[in-house]
Amino acid sequence: SQNHYHLNQPDELYCKTNTKISVRECQRCYIKQNNQTKACYDFVFDKKYYNYTLVEEWSMVCDRTVFRSTVQNIFFVGYMIGSIFFGILADKYGRRPIISICLVLTACSGFICTFFPQKKLFGFWPSYLSYTFGRFILACVTRGVGITDFVLVTELVGPKKKFLVGTSLHICFALGQLVLSFFAYFIREWRHLTLALSLFTAPFVFLHFVIPESPRWLLSKGRYRQAEILLRKIAKTNKKSFDDAACRRMFADLEKSHDSNDRFGILSLFRSKIMLIISFNLFFQWFVQNLAYYGVSQSTGSWGFDPYLSFTTSACVELLAYITIYLTLNRIGRKIPYLTAVFCFVIVSFLTILIYNDQRGGILRFVMNISSKFLVSISYGTIYIYSNELFPTRVRSTGMGLCSMSARVGAIVATTSNDMLARVWINLPTVLFGTLSLIAALTVLMLPETLNKPLPQTIQDTEQMGLLCIRGSQTERANESTNEDKLLNESSIKS
Repeated sequence: SQNHYHLNQPDELYCKTNTKISVRECQRCYIKQNNQTKACYDFVFDKKYYNYTLVEEWSMVCDRTVFRSTVQNIFFVGYMIGSIFFGILADKYGRRPIISICLVLTACSGFICTFFPQKKLFGFWPSYLSYTFGRFILACVTRGVGITDFVLVTELVGPKKKFLVGTSLHICFALGQLVLSFFAYFIREWRHLTLALSLFTAPFVFLHFVIPESPRWLLSKGRYRQAEILLRKIAKTNKKSFDDAACRRMFADLEKSHDSNDRFGILSLFRSKIMLIISFNLFFQWFVQNLAYYGVSQSTGSWGFDPYLSFTTSACVELLAYITIYLTLNRIGRKIPYLTAVFCFVIVSFLTILIYNDQRGGILRFVMNISSKFLVSISYGTIYIYSNELFPTRVRSTGMGLCSMSARVGAIVATTSNDMLARVWINLPTVLFGTLSLIAALTVLMLPETLNKPLPQTIQDTEQMGLLCIRGSQTERANESTNEDKLLNESSIKS
């Protein structure tokens, strides 16, 4: 005789009631055999797109998915810690040394992730802990570089150029995603891919010998002699004259105009009512925009085609969004494009819900997904530039670090929402993203416009911008420049 078995997937109710993993994951990890549900103990991995992944090497599926999610969550925690830690250090010790240290640690942590995880040699736990540690350090230092170099490039130029260099960094970020997609497509074994990316980034450590310190930071710390040497070098490079008399007057004025609140460092962001409102408003904006950004970005795998093509398409859309930022923000300001992008994202989000169950709307859903990615990239890139122009020089890196820390919380919530909330209702994450985005759009209305304004040097400069204004501040400072910008204007040292 011959025994016959009926094998199929467990139903959705069983997965929601008896497991803590997603329904899709549950139906790949359990089988129904003669009306009994049993867990799988051996797995076959799809090799259509990937040759050999870390998930396969360590069997991080089913009841072991917690190891995979833990690594990702610790990575986000590293983002949070690195944002505030290196932000404070950059305000205290300077932009240049922090960037240099972070670049060295980026290369080192990449090699740790490549060579230390050796399950056959060391066993699972030593390999897992070393990889997790390497990822944590990598997250910390990449945020240190990301925040500090953005602050540095905007402080090296005058009001009319800060937007150009800030947008250029965003464009480089999108190009970096395209480079990653190129590497991943041709190198489909995880260890080789990690090694290739580490070798690709290693030469950047030599930027230490090229990048200068921020003259604004030197001035804010009273290092006038070093600032003068650097400004003279910039003037010579740009073939501009250097006004010695204006330089001396600026140093004398700075000695008298130090804001007493700035000595409190990070606390100065919260000591006055205006700074408190601006700071927490920006923290909330970053939280929401990263919630939406990562929520949309993490769904690119569900766009219905090759994951490499999905990721490349997403990166191209993001690149187009940053080019759009470049073409619009310097003409109509920061707030109006930001508000427009956020409101449109809210509309698209709720339209996506309406057509989700329409079997004929496959192409339309794809267009909606592309639109969501485009709009959230615009709002994310805009708030990055906008925040940098609102924080004063003495605590700019600290403020941007706190914003980035808030952003990581948003990224963690997005990851959790895409998994847990979708178990309740598939469109619930979209409702969350759209609702919070609408609230963020309304709260940003109280912040001042920064178009063509000099970067604030002190807490008092930021407070004088005022609140509840869409097109600009109603203070006298709207038509003035700080002493630093008078020296760093186009007629003196900039090309």
